[in-house]
Amino acid sequence: MLKLKLFKTMDTVERLIASKLLQINAIKLQPDVPFTWASGWKSPIYCDNRKTLSYHDVRTAIKTALTNLVTTHFPAATAIAGVATGAIAHGALVADALELPFVYIRAKPKDHGLETMIEGELRLDAKVVVVEDLVSTGGSSLKVVQDLRAFGCKVLGMVAIFTHGFPIVDQRFKEANVPLYTLSNYNAVVEEALRIEYIYDDDMVILNEWRKDPANWSPK
Repeated sequence: MLKLKLFKTMDTVERLIASKLLQINAIKLQPDVPFTWASGWKSPIYCDNRKTLSYHDVRTAIKTALTNLVTTHFPAATAIAGVATGAIAHGALVADALELPFVYIRAKPKDHGLETMIEGELRLDAKVVVVEDLVSTGGSSLKVVQDLRAFGCKVLGMVAIFTHGFPIVDQRFKEANVPLYTLSNYNAVVEEALRIEYIYDDDMVILNEWRKDPANWSPK
């Protein structure tokens, strides 16, 4: 079983993964030139964890840390499910490390062939852990849980690389009875970005304003 011995505490994990995501620009912070998310939200932060797959050391650290989360919090897991498309590769890596079956869940069924939503072989009595690359508001992530439960599986919980840590996420996951564990988060990234002078104290004014009401925030 893979173990990342450098990870002494969860705080260490958060900071190490935050550092790696910033180093390869998987996470970008642009307080003065914000991004537009698919939801239409304006944001000073953008996360693209697909980039991590191109860097062996980052990919391996994430694989090992996610695997550790599963073995620590969900030792009864009998299958791993990845969320399409961003978490397919990471989910497969975790399943391989754990020697468990792997499936991935489409955002919507195929419009041809078997019109499947779940790709792969999954037992109806499977105890599944979902692997996600990014949890923003939690809506799309929890839809995967609903799809798996509708299929007949028991979802033990979810592990993810990164979360923005919005309060609505905690509420939604609690209501859905889905334990969520993430490798890193917004606060850890901002702290690391300040430490390496990727951003400065003046940038924190904008970042803090965004965090107060991200859905309605707009750059001035």
